[in-house]
Amino acid sequence: MQNIKGIIFDYGGTIDTNGIHWAEVIWEQYIKENVNISKELFREAYVHGERTLAKHPIIEPTDTFKLLLEKKIAIQFEYLLNTPYSDKLSSKQQTNIAKGCYEKVLKTLSTTRRIVEKLSNRYPLVLVTNFYGNMPVVLNEFKLDKYFRKIVESSIVGLRKPDPALFALGVEALQKPANDIVVIGDSYRKDIYPANSLGCKTIWIKKLCWEDESIEAGKEPTAIINDLTELTQLL
Repeated sequence: MQNIKGIIFDYGGTIDTNGIHWAEVIWEQYIKENVNISKELFREAYVHGERTLAKHPIIEPTDTFKLLLEKKIAIQFEYLLNTPYSDKLSSKQQTNIAKGCYEKVLKTLSTTRRIVEKLSNRYPLVLVTNFYGNMPVVLNEFKLDKYFRKIVESSIVGLRKPDPALFALGVEALQKPANDIVVIGDSYRKDIYPANSLGCKTIWIKKLCWEDESIEAGKEPTAIINDLTELTQLL
C-alpha cells in the first residue's frame, strides 16, 4: 500500500481481539462456563448490555478494562435473571466469564501490541473508537498509550460511529490529507464505509463478525485481512 503517511486504528474488536467481535469473545466464555442458554437469548442480553452502557454513565472515567468487563457481564446476567433460564446461572459463572474475557485480551495483546508498536515507529497513529469515556485508562492498563498521538473517543467528543465526522476528527489530528491515511477496523459499516466516504484508504480485518456485512459497490475496502499480523506485509 503506497503513500501512507498516517494510520487511524479502531480499538474494540480490532486491537484487543484481533478481529473477533466482542459478542463472540464473550459467548465463547459462556460456553466454557456451561451457561445453558441459546445463542439467541445471549444476543438479547448482549444487546441489552451495550444499550444500557450507552445510555447510562455506568462506566467511570477511571475504570480499568477489567472492571469494565465485570460491569458488562453483570448487566448481561441481570437481564438473564429475568428469564426462565435464571436457575441456570451462578455468580461464579459471572465472575469466571469476565475473568476469561480479560485473559483472552491479555493473550491477544501479547501479539497485537507488537504490531502497533512497529507501526508507530513508522507512522503517526491516532485511535478512533466508540468507547465509554475511559479509553486513556484502558490504554495505560495495557501499555498501549504511548503509541497514539491522539484518542478520539465517542463518549468524549459527542459523536459515534458510523458518523464519518468521528473519523474526520482523526484525520484532522493527523494533519495529513485523507487519501494519505489508512483506517484499520473490524466493522465494514462502522469503520470502513465512513472512512471510505472521507477519501481514506481502508483495511478491514474480517475474522469473526457479529453479522454479515455486505460491501457497497464503490465503497470497497482497500484491503481485507483476517489477522493484524498481515499489516506488516501491507504497510
